[in-house]
Amino acid sequence: MNPLNLQEVTQYVEANISDFHRKRIESLNSLKLSDVLKRKNPYLYKAKYVLTAAEIVESIVDAHISSQEETIFGDWLEGLAIFINQKVYGGRKSGISGIDLEFDLDGRRYIVTIKSGPNWGNSKQIEAMKASFKSAVRTLRTSNSQLNVVAVNGCCYGRDNKPDKGDFFKYCGQKFWEFISGNVNLFLEIIEPLGHMADQRNEDFLLAKANMINRFVREFGNTFCKEDGAINWEMLVSFNSSITAPKNKSAQKKKPHYN
Repeated sequence: MNPLNLQEVTQYVEANISDFHRKRIESLNSLKLSDVLKRKNPYLYKAKYVLTAAEIVESIVDAHISSQEETIFGDWLEGLAIFINQKVYGGRKSGISGIDLEFDLDGRRYIVTIKSGPNWGNSKQIEAMKASFKSAVRTLRTSNSQLNVVAVNGCCYGRDNKPDKGDFFKYCGQKFWEFISGNVNLFLEIIEPLGHMADQRNEDFLLAKANMINRFVREFGNTFCKEDGAINWEMLVSFNSSITAPKNKSAQKKKPHYN
């Protein structure tokens, strides 16, 4: 075990946090209004008495951002955790499917799957993780049948007061960061460097978001609003749910055609 050098952690964060902000913007730029409208419930907007294109657009963009940011930042934190563990315990990114991190400590081989928070998956996803752990154990013991392998689900934030799950351990928040680093206070010490240039980066993101909302509002108005500006709900629902959605405004007065 090597003592953790917090300056190295800070340098890593400052050098790589821009990747998170860049991917946030890339996620926005790749979003298409037509795709996201097909995934949303138009009846809900009508039931909530939504009257403007801006309300609909802002709600779907915010929902997309919330979902994508959790995934993007979770992937970024996984990289930080692997970097820290490598510095302290000589750990490495695992080449085994479904496993993120491997390292040796006190005669044990730890295999770790890293998630953002404790409530990351449903029962099927947890069963899939357990299957990955079992497969990884078989793979590792092929070359060393006596290898003592311990499976861990690590979560970057939150808590779980019953970490022993039988087939694996679940370490969350402070316990996870201590587990990979040996530093009980690491979960607090990484907060400050994460804010490196956050104000500047967020200005770029907010500009990209504003531009996207403006484009989407214009596109929504051209496609799903009547001449007087009112939302054409039949057109929107048809686009979302009919067997053959209308392609343009010329089809607004037509009923959905079913073969």
